[in-house]
Amino acid sequence: MKFERELGEKGQVVIPKDIRKLLGLRSGQKVIFETREDEVILKTEDDPTAFLKEFFSIPRLKKNLTQKEIEQLLDEKYDLP
Repeated sequence: MKFERELGEKGQVVIPKDIRKLLGLRSGQKVIFETREDEVILKTEDDPTAFLKEFFSIPRLKKNLTQKEIEQLLDEKYDLP
């Protein structure tokens, strides 16, 4: 599904009704914009239960990791650029 919309003067864009319906978005609901390289991903507000489940699924780390090693592990886990 692909939609094209014009960017408003204040940088606003209307989310098409079909997409709002598909995602179950309602007026006043918060959404999350996630960027990956040259893409923007629109998500519904994160579910805290899902976050905790994912957080606790991270394997236990050995002690004495460097900051660089920790960042690399997180990048791999969350597929960060």
